[in-house]
Amino acid sequence: MVKITDVARHAGVSPSTVSYALSGKRPISEETRQRVEASIRELGYRPHAGARALASSRSNVLALVVPLRTGIHVPVVMQFAVSVVTTARRYDHDVLLLTQEEGEDGLRRVADTALVDALIVMDVQLHDPRLPLLRSLDRPSVLIGFPAEPAGLTCIDLDFMAAGEVCVERLAGLGHRVVALVGSPPEVYVRQTAFAQRVVQGFTAAADRNGLASSVHPCEASPAAARRIAEQLLREHPALTGVVVHNEPILEPLIDAFEQLGLRVPGDLSVTAICPDELAESLRVPVTSVALPSAEVGERAVGLLMKKLGGTAVPEATLLPPRLTERGSTAPRDA
Repeated sequence: MVKITDVARHAGVSPSTVSYALSGKRPISEETRQRVEASIRELGYRPHAGARALASSRSNVLALVVPLRTGIHVPVVMQFAVSVVTTARRYDHDVLLLTQEEGEDGLRRVADTALVDALIVMDVQLHDPRLPLLRSLDRPSVLIGFPAEPAGLTCIDLDFMAAGEVCVERLAGLGHRVVALVGSPPEVYVRQTAFAQRVVQGFTAAADRNGLASSVHPCEASPAAARRIAEQLLREHPALTGVVVHNEPILEPLIDAFEQLGLRVPGDLSVTAICPDELAESLRVPVTSVALPSAEVGERAVGLLMKKLGGTAVPEATLLPPRLTERGSTAPRDA
């Protein structure tokens, strides 16, 4: 194993000079710095993580706060988490995953120690009780999600309101006049989870703007619940011809239920969704959908955090525009 003394001998400097080159705690000449860095590269030296942390007063660890509450779809959440972890490693940081429903107390417990340098917070609610603490912490944070009052915070996410609008606009453009949103499980709305609320806002606004009859239906994430919702929609809205789905686990069971009830997709019923592309593409009837850009959101969230750790100003709000891909589940109303 290459030691700091080996680097010093190779570069013709003292071990303390190598340490200063790594930590930046004392000025050294540019020529000496370059010589040290060249020796580090040539010898393949890697500073010990604990020593590096002591030298920089940092842990090189980020906290990813993602409480696994009821009603969330864990596979999609894990896509975000994997993106955060892999991107953090490119910045030589590790990630501490916090999944318990601990709210403000959990954040304070972590922030009051030297465990982490910064935080990424997911599953943001419109009136999230964690926000006052996040605004007051001496550690930077980035939220994946937008609360009702995002001032003073750094937030990034898909523009879920625009995503709801895009789905409805596509159905309206195809001539559909009666549409429904089959949304997340009821508890997600009870908590006022921000992304779900924004989809409803966008869906309703676009339907009203286009003069469409519309309704919103939360749905438990099970095939039985999908069947009940399909039956309810056909009973209460017999003229229904367009559906937007924002609930990944029930997308396929819901299409199956409609077809078992006599509606062909897309001949009798057009379906759009907000979901990962790989899910939309894999179904028996490939679904027209707005992609969930989990990889991009996770990568950019870490990038924002690294800039904040480096003292660089970042925008408070980063909204990714929705990207709708046309597939086989939508057709003109008269088709």
